[in-house]
Amino acid sequence: MRIRFALLALPLLTFSAQAQTTNTEPAHKRQTMEQHFEQANVTHDGHLTEEQAQNGYKSVAKHFAAIDKDKKGYVTEDDIRAFHKTQHTLHGKSAAAHHHPNG
Repeated sequence: MRIRFALLALPLLTFSAQAQTTNTEPAHKRQTMEQHFEQANVTHDGHLTEEQAQNGYKSVAKHFAAIDKDKKGYVTEDDIRAFHKTQHTLHGKSAAAHHHPNG
């Protein structure tokens, strides 16, 4: 009887041990804008060129001309934040007008 109980309990113990060792962290953590910028800015001078953006920060590269409003040839973290804020504001107003066409 004890052997039968032990054999029945063994799979439960194995499953319990596996559940405890399973990693609940996501396989790929999302990077912050600052982390993305730092990784792409290989010269570490705070100035992300279009080439650097092409190689390491695709979303910035896609909108580089719009972000580099002053046509400096590079963008800073502040430039990217300002662009995101402007886009958020524009899309917010656009969405509000879409939901309330008479307003």
